[in-house]
Amino acid sequence: MAGRLTVREASGEDAAACARIYAPFVLGTAVTFETEAPPADELARRIDAAHVWLVAEIDGEVRGYAYAGTFRARPAYRWTCEVSAYVEQGHGGGGIGRALYADLLPRLAARGYRTAVAGMTVPNEASAALHRTFGFEPVGTYREVGWKLGAWRDVHWVQLMLSDADGPPG
Repeated sequence: MAGRLTVREASGEDAAACARIYAPFVLGTAVTFETEAPPADELARRIDAAHVWLVAEIDGEVRGYAYAGTFRARPAYRWTCEVSAYVEQGHGGGGIGRALYADLLPRLAARGYRTAVAGMTVPNEASAALHRTFGFEPVGTYREVGWKLGAWRDVHWVQLMLSDADGPPG
């Protein structure tokens, strides 16, 4: 990877760049089950709603993002979050995803989250490798839960314990 990589918190001003990165995944792959690329104003809403949303820049250009959001709405789940990362096509394998998660996961632990979970359409070796790198463990697969690009798709779930503290949450 050429250039200087930096990771920072996202703002609404990053929504257009995030939408640009995300659109090819929506329109041309099964890694997300969205079927219409959301516009920048929708990504701005998602940035505002996330527990944490980070962007990775190379020489000032946003090339990837990662975020954590609500896993489930019921109160007992509030210490678990769902994480995801997207790296601009053509920029994978250069450490962007690793840099994003290396920043994201400690932030979540510091905020009191106990567990991070991620679901990935299979096959998706890039995502699987990223999550293995950070110690995520497989917890199960939902079979044929999404129809995209002319086929039924499985979603494999992994989780990472962010804290091993016993007792009630802080």
